[in-house]
Amino acid sequence: MTRYGDLDRPPLHEAALARALVRPGGLWRSVRVVEETGSTNADLGALARAGEDEGALLATELQTSGRGRLGRTWTAPSRSGLAVSMLLRPKVPIERLGWAPLLTGVAVASAVRRITGFGAAGDRFFPGADGDAEVEAVLKWPNDVLVGDRKLAGILVEKIDDAIVVGVGLNVSLHEDELPVPTATSLSLEGAPLTDRAPLLRAVAREFEGRYREWVAASGDPEICGLRADYRALCTTLGREIRVELPGGEELRGKAKDIDLEGRLVVDAPEGERPVSAGDVVHVR
Repeated sequence: MTRYGDLDRPPLHEAALARALVRPGGLWRSVRVVEETGSTNADLGALARAGEDEGALLATELQTSGRGRLGRTWTAPSRSGLAVSMLLRPKVPIERLGWAPLLTGVAVASAVRRITGFGAAGDRFFPGADGDAEVEAVLKWPNDVLVGDRKLAGILVEKIDDAIVVGVGLNVSLHEDELPVPTATSLSLEGAPLTDRAPLLRAVAREFEGRYREWVAASGDPEICGLRADYRALCTTLGREIRVELPGGEELRGKAKDIDLEGRLVVDAPEGERPVSAGDVVHVR
């Protein structure tokens, strides 16, 4: 046994990650890795309220009170996944902030595709390493990252004053008996030999930075920066029969038709087209 414990789950090294990601003129100003915390989103939320500038990135080896959308909680064994949050202060119109979770989903799915050789949204071809399993990461509206119908990563974006905190939880080396729910999966279970989370974190951070800067430069317009087109290309919800569990207990059934300019899911329901801004989507088989 080494001082690192499980060699199949190597630790993240803060200094190495900072050297790779923090650069003059770049988005990332600081990179921190902590051994354990309740919630990286909560930690960065406190910094946002204290006036911290954008560009702080916080990762943890073990998150004990991780939170997902709709107030769900989840945990995973230490070093088995990527738990990271990012503090941003996007200068875009407030009505376009709804694209931040979708942008994050595109960035995470694209990073997974790139690093496993499948090719990101908009790529014509991206060669993978010999013997690596290509992982076809896709999106379920609004921002669940799936492989097939199994969830690989969850995303939580929280608005705090004029800042947003973007949290990503991605399953890397979880075994079948460690999954939080049977409908989840991990990169390891999908055949990707990615037990080292450092290159994955770098890929996610760089993919996010590029897409975020394009989005902000376009004043949050998803058409101008190409975000809407890339999201549509990755979204497996579109074209499917779905059931949407809406806030307040209402249920909507129909066919997922499109993503509008505000990032809402347009559902072709029996009573006509209806845009949905929040809700839990179930793909009907």
